Amino acid sequence: MNDENGAGGYRDEIYSKSVRAGKRTYFFDIKSTRGGDLYVTITESKKKFNGDGKFFFEKHKIFLYKEDFEKFSEGLNDVIEEIDKLRATGDYPAANESYSDEDDDRSDDVNFEDL
Repeated sequence: MNDENGAGGYRDEIYSKSVRAGKRTYFFDIKSTRGGDLYVTITESKKKFNGDGKFFFEKHKIFLYKEDFEKFSEGLNDVIEEIDKLRATGDYPAANESYSDEDDDRSDDVNFEDL
């Protein structure tokens, strides 16, 4: 592995994949730490316009570290499977109704205002 100068050693970005999805673009990047560990960054980018009509990109980034890969993947897969089931049955509440899943055993409820 070479760095930007062509010498062996540390290189931050290993692999990048971009996915255009409607008005958003998602970037999935594999990077390495100086210690050689790999991690993933997921960036959502959306084109926005300010008051004078000039555009800018609003970006939101998530860092996903190796110790979280499995749990993150399991959680994402579970949510996608649930969406597929709900779409198939059409049995889900409208946006202004609440939804409760009896099987949902959340022990780590997060209040995003606390973060």
